[in-house]
Amino acid sequence: MKIAIGGDHAGFQYKAKLVRYLIKVGYEVIDKGSFSDASVDYPDFAHSVAIAVETHVADFGIVICGSGNGVCMSVNKHAGVRGALCWNVALGELARMHNDANVLCIPARFVSYQMAKNIAKAFLSTTFEGGRHKKRVNKI
Repeated sequence: MKIAIGGDHAGFQYKAKLVRYLIKVGYEVIDKGSFSDASVDYPDFAHSVAIAVETHVADFGIVICGSGNGVCMSVNKHAGVRGALCWNVALGELARMHNDANVLCIPARFVSYQMAKNIAKAFLSTTFEGGRHKKRVNKI
């Protein structure tokens, strides 16, 4: 499974650690940057991840910024991309189960790295339930 990942300066440290973790557990990772904690514009990295998901270069995406809101707003501008802002494991699971989210948006300034890792793990291992949820997702 291919995961595109990106974030701004506020998400850089978590992104770097998540890249190492995801590779270690067997995912193919496409790192879209940023590559330092120097100030950058979050939409540049969020759009790059969203394009990878939108064009099926990646199966899923993960984007990280300080609040998670900016990257979430950015990825959701792309057709077929359903970004979900998640700050706990239950939200990560529900975003996949009920909303068929394909991009996880993490608020680095509001969760610990361990929580971010646990959310990503849950998000990537949870499947979409379909059924009554499919009709709703199709309306998005």
